[in-house]
Amino acid sequence: QVQLVESGGGLVQPGGSLTLSCAASGSIFSIDAMAWFRQAPGKQRELVARISSLSSTYYADSVKGRFTISRDNAKNGNSVYLQMNSLEAEDTAVYYCYAFLTPKTEQRPRDYWGQGTQVAVSS
Repeated sequence: QVQLVESGGGLVQPGGSLTLSCAASGSIFSIDAMAWFRQAPGKQRELVARISSLSSTYYADSVKGRFTISRDNAKNGNSVYLQMNSLEAEDTAVYYCYAFLTPKTEQRPRDYWGQGTQVAVSS
């Protein structure tokens, strides 16, 4: 069984920093891409940042220059991180880890989600 487990959320003041971590575990054959999404109250879930198996990255315009996504290749690329700097109140949301991966028991990749971690930016 494949699981994504996030950590690192919390309360931070505007202008502060947080780092989110996500580890994929279980019977995994390969991971094509990993990403972070977020969902603020009353809003749709949105893509924040994505990183491919070759470490190609994409960022939403709202976080460019402030957030950095990275992948831990030393651990078979099964961990992904989101370094968040210069946090703003508008960054307050539940952040979800996402992976597009192929389990060892299946032939094709599919979507997997973590349980979410709360990030609150407030003074």
